[in-house]
Amino acid sequence: MLNRITNRFSAGLSLSIVGAIALVTGFACAQAAPQTAALTTKWKDATLHEIKVKTLDGKDANLAEYAGKVTLVVNVASQCGFTSQYAGLQKVYDKYKDRGLVILAFPSGDFGGQEFNDPKEIKEFCSTKYSVTFPIFEKCKVKSGAEQSKVFECLGTKTGELPGWNFGKYVVSRDGKTAQFFASTVAPESARMIEAIEKALAEKTSNEKAVPVAPTANK
Repeated sequence: MLNRITNRFSAGLSLSIVGAIALVTGFACAQAAPQTAALTTKWKDATLHEIKVKTLDGKDANLAEYAGKVTLVVNVASQCGFTSQYAGLQKVYDKYKDRGLVILAFPSGDFGGQEFNDPKEIKEFCSTKYSVTFPIFEKCKVKSGAEQSKVFECLGTKTGELPGWNFGKYVVSRDGKTAQFFASTVAPESARMIEAIEKALAEKTSNEKAVPVAPTANK
């Protein structure tokens, strides 16, 4: 009898702790991005595709390679409570990559220091644990400041929002000019995310017709 009471108490305490952590984290999953005249002028007519980055292997890369595609930009970490979202991201990528979606992952240790420092360790973790096949870039700074990645400066300025934790997400239009932000708590396969992705895929670029996307069946 005593053991059953103890087990129930322990289970209840664990659930309370998990709930409290989720509540606190939920409030921290998004933050306001700085909105200054200089930033607004800098990024008003600029696109995500104009930014140069580095691959996880340290090689130069240009986001112009993804012009014309809908991009889902995510700040990732290998040791976070949201890391399991890699599985959902890969499923979404597999489903929509042939329709023009690409997922761009940017590792960061900004939130809780939950990303490996060694690029090889990041790559091995993502490939062996979650079989990730979408592009992963060099570890970077997501938070605002002098060392902030231009990717997040751009998207933060355009949306007014920055990730407040790991696995914040931006759905970026085919032309790279507009974006929509989703906090870490919004799962990659959620109805909200899928709706935004399909809407962006259906929108035409300046030199092509709109691509119709079949509605997702409700299950």
